[in-house]
Amino acid sequence: MRGRFITFEGGEGSGKSTQAKLLAERLRPFGIGVVLTREPGGSTGAEAVRHVLLSGAAKPLGAHAEAILFAAARDDHVRQTIRPALDAGRWVISDRFADSTRIYQGTLGNVDSRLIARLEHITIGDTRPDLTIILDVPVDLGLQRASWRRGETAGDRFEAEDRDFHEKLREAYLELAERDPERCALIDGSADPATVGNAIWALVNARLHPAEAPVHLEDVAP
Repeated sequence: MRGRFITFEGGEGSGKSTQAKLLAERLRPFGIGVVLTREPGGSTGAEAVRHVLLSGAAKPLGAHAEAILFAAARDDHVRQTIRPALDAGRWVISDRFADSTRIYQGTLGNVDSRLIARLEHITIGDTRPDLTIILDVPVDLGLQRASWRRGETAGDRFEAEDRDFHEKLREAYLELAERDPERCALIDGSADPATVGNAIWALVNARLHPAEAPVHLEDVAP
C-alpha cells in the first residue's frame, strides 16, 4: 500500500521545520515508517542545488532561472527520496514542496503559470501530497522568529526580501488554502509549538487516520 505524503508550507518563520519534526515523532509510535525531508534539498543532487538557491547566487539570473533550478532539485528529490519511500508504504513529511515554487516564483516572481505547470508535470507527475498543511503567522512574528533562528548570520535569499514581499507571500498562501481546501488546511502557527502541534495532530488524525496505517516492523523501536 502506498504511503501518505504530507507537505508543510508557509512564509518565513512560520514553524514548518519544527512542526514537521513534531509530526514525525507522533507518527512513529504507531509503527509507521516516516521519512522527514525538505526542499530545496532532501537528496544528494537537490542538496547541491540548495546552496546555490538559498545563497542568492541564482537571484541575478531571475525568477525563471530559479524556477528551473528548483525544478531540477525537485526532480532528484522525488526520484531519489519521495517516490521510493511512498512506494515502500512509508509516510513522507516534507518541509516545502511544489506549492513553494508556485507561490515564490509563480505568484511573486511572475513566472508564467504554464511554465510552472509544465515543470511540475515533468518533475513530480502524479506524486502529489495527500495533505498540505499551511502554517499562517503574522509577517512581523515570522520575520522575528527567522531572525532568532539564524542568530548573527545573514538571512537567506528569501528571508532577506523586504516586508512587502512577505506580506504578499502570506496573502498568496491564504489564497491557496481557500482555493484548494480538499488538499490544503490552514493552521494558525502563531501559538507555542505544542499548541500548534496538537492542532496539526488533530487534523492529520481526522484526514489520514494514522492509527489504521499498516505497521512497518523494521521501523518500530524494540
